[in-house]
Amino acid sequence: METQIKKRAEIDAVVTALKQEKVVAFPTETVYGLGVIYDSKIAIERLIEAKQRDMSKRFTLMLSDKEELDQYVYVSYRDQLIIDKFMPGDITVILNSKKEKGTIGIRIPDDVFVRELIRKTGKPLYVTSANISHQPSTTTTKEVLKQLNGRIPLIVEGECGHLQASSVVDLTTDEIKLLRQGRITIEMIEEELK
Repeated sequence: METQIKKRAEIDAVVTALKQEKVVAFPTETVYGLGVIYDSKIAIERLIEAKQRDMSKRFTLMLSDKEELDQYVYVSYRDQLIIDKFMPGDITVILNSKKEKGTIGIRIPDDVFVRELIRKTGKPLYVTSANISHQPSTTTTKEVLKQLNGRIPLIVEGECGHLQASSVVDLTTDEIKLLRQGRITIEMIEEELK
């Protein structure tokens, strides 16, 4: 497979690739993401194969707007306060899923291109970091090519913002748990709830 590089201005070609159940890498405000439409078994299998990922690991559901949350997850008053303060942004929140049993990570990126990409695709994306499992996260087109050239059909050219993966916060219990430290700290979240 030849990996093509597209510019952000070629967003319609990127949307077409996603709708054709292809795997696409794109820069976000954190690190490069690797995404597929969320409701395609074929696309998800391609994503797992490209990343060489353990089948048991879940993917983050990336949405374009907060208004979509109600369709996919249960949101409490406390959760809504955190979401309103930090989303869109470099935070992933774990919430109870409405669509399937268990929990799901939700992220709304603070990146105009990525949110427009999701809107134009018409469906949320399952997204993971654009790297082979257990390899370093990528933040430039060149780094993505080094790991995934020939493994994915398309990369959107660009660079990332904070160069650090999003904070991951579990909101499914009374105690808020920070599962991965990014730019947003547990202290920032607790301060918002005071």
